[in-house]
Amino acid sequence: MAEEPPVVVGVTGASGAPIAVRVLEALHAAKVPVALVISEGARAVLREEMGIESAVLERFATHSYADADLAAPIASGSHPTRAMVVVPCSSNTVAKIALGLADTLITRAAHVHLKERRPLVVVPRETPFPTTLLRNLTVLSELGVVVLVASPAYYLRPVTMDDATRYLAGKVLDHLSVPHSLYVGWKSDPR
Repeated sequence: MAEEPPVVVGVTGASGAPIAVRVLEALHAAKVPVALVISEGARAVLREEMGIESAVLERFATHSYADADLAAPIASGSHPTRAMVVVPCSSNTVAKIALGLADTLITRAAHVHLKERRPLVVVPRETPFPTTLLRNLTVLSELGVVVLVASPAYYLRPVTMDDATRYLAGKVLDHLSVPHSLYVGWKSDPR
């Protein structure tokens, strides 16, 4: 029996490492295969924001690849994948994807998802958004990419940062069509 196609998870050097960790934990819990790529910038952010090394994330992956490995299977459209998420997604990575630059495995895999019309989600974590980033995000949106800004849902009344992080990770899984119990969404009937 063939292995189920993986979700490709790219982690870049933007702030928001806890979101990536929650996404990977939830995909692992859902038994979804993961092809993981962590940029050098992301490794530094993981140490700064969470005090952890990339090996902590790699334990949730089915396969891990170096960002410089442009010969990895996920760099080719002939390798089936379920979807891709770049979480968090740096402004630099957004620009490269929008402009068609594929000089890293993360950006190459994103281009594979674009050309093969596979789901692609980017999670920018920046504020305020400069005009150039807004333009690049507009290009991605016009190409069919889900731009999932790392904004908490205050109507859910988060008490801790982890509440907000779980919500954001859950929104990512919603767009990957992966069932989860990370948050309970808005209910029109309070009963």
